[in-house]
Amino acid sequence: MNKFDNASVLITGGTGSIGTKLINDLLESSKVKKIAIYSRDELKQQALRVKFRNDPRLRWFLGDIRDSQRLIRALHGIDFVIHAAALKQVDSGEYNPMEFIKTNVIGSQNLIESCIDAGVKQVIALSTDKASSPINLYGATKLTADKLFIAANNYSQGYGTSFAVVRYGNVMGSRGSVIPLFMKLKDQGQPLPITDLRMTRFWITISKASRFILDSFQIMKGGELYVPKIPSLKILDLAKIISPNSKITEIGIRPGEKIHEEMISIEDGPRTRLLDSSRYVILPIITEWEYTPPIGEKVPEGFVYNSNTNSERLKEDDIRLFIANNFND
Repeated sequence: MNKFDNASVLITGGTGSIGTKLINDLLESSKVKKIAIYSRDELKQQALRVKFRNDPRLRWFLGDIRDSQRLIRALHGIDFVIHAAALKQVDSGEYNPMEFIKTNVIGSQNLIESCIDAGVKQVIALSTDKASSPINLYGATKLTADKLFIAANNYSQGYGTSFAVVRYGNVMGSRGSVIPLFMKLKDQGQPLPITDLRMTRFWITISKASRFILDSFQIMKGGELYVPKIPSLKILDLAKIISPNSKITEIGIRPGEKIHEEMISIEDGPRTRLLDSSRYVILPIITEWEYTPPIGEKVPEGFVYNSNTNSERLKEDDIRLFIANNFND
């Protein structure tokens, strides 16, 4: 039985790329009763109303996760929450740290407390590879949010709410992704900018990210941090595949940017299990609640999940197929 059948789901930041895909997948793959989209942008909400043809199962809440009273109202009667709302631009976070803290940290705390008070059953927060061993403000706020959601299971005992986190890498073709930028510059005959020619990144399609999130609700107990097994690729190789004849310009690393990203640090390795061929799980540090760890294979001593040393590489044919399906008329 699908857990979302006859259930109500709220998605914070639901008008973004991943939120839109989650809405589509929930409508198509389940008999969901209601999906509440909670976001700040009325224009994007109107665009989604049109996209989904005013589907009667959709509800639209204008609001900010900084506003706990608005969250309480929006969460009334909600069974499941997907937390996608965040400020995400790395260089903007370096210049506006207080704003990132207000949204990514305090906003997360507001959501946690509101979900417990509203009796929500399960909550999954979406994280990023930048939260592992962070060197920038954005990554630091997301690591803090990760810890808030995991620790929330200590506070929700007796209330019936469980919390987990899903962490993944760059979503191919999403808003802010380098692939649409490279495609645009290619069409304009412009050089393709790369901050550092050594740079590698994890990559996941938006379809796989959405499915991974929804599947995590089916297996979570509360306290887990799930990481998908996904491929990596050098940005330079990606640029050459997209536009082999374009000039490449190295422009220098931006403030707070890493050469290689990481999803599981060496410190988290001892608490990491390989659940199956598609996912890792990082177990919680402290469990003051009744917790039975999922059965899985321990990763080797010294294990690090890094985009540079990752053995799985994104295949050229997969990139070409993705471009053909998403960017060609």
